[in-house]
Amino acid sequence: MANQSPDRREALEMLALAGIASRFPGFSRWICAPQHAMDEPHQPRAAQYEPQFFSAPEFATLDQLTELIIPRDDTPGARDAGVAEFIDFMAASDPKIQEPFRNGLRPFLQRTADQQSEMLHRQMDGPFFRLIRRYTVMGYYTSRIGLEQLDYPGLKFYSASPGCPHTGDPEHKHLPPAKV
Repeated sequence: MANQSPDRREALEMLALAGIASRFPGFSRWICAPQHAMDEPHQPRAAQYEPQFFSAPEFATLDQLTELIIPRDDTPGARDAGVAEFIDFMAASDPKIQEPFRNGLRPFLQRTADQQSEMLHRQMDGPFFRLIRRYTVMGYYTSRIGLEQLDYPGLKFYSASPGCPHTGDPEHKHLPPAKV
């Protein structure tokens, strides 16, 4: 993988894991889920989700923290998208993030939602906040709910391909050259 920064390699690894995660039975809300699951409207999360890595109290805290990062308002939040399930799967699949997540969650356990929110805001520049925010955003925007919020065109069915808007320049010579 010459000429690829660690960030790019890491992003590709996470995308590959997200693809694998889509086959996990708990991920019916992910875009790569079987088509029959995609045709159904958003379902509330099943209460029977069994965490793969986190303990039940850790998972409940993780679920609360992800909802604080992407709350439900006039759009679905992280809880609706199953972000905690996604992070649980990612942590179970990647030993490098297990300890940072487990250690980062520890201070939030046994705290009220208000206390957790205050603690999270105080840590906005810290490594745990960056970790949980990164995985929350990744989990949210790889879910069907997140992609719908982005108006992702891959979710739409086109009966005909839209035409090129550059009818006077079919070779697109007016566009700047691609950067390599």
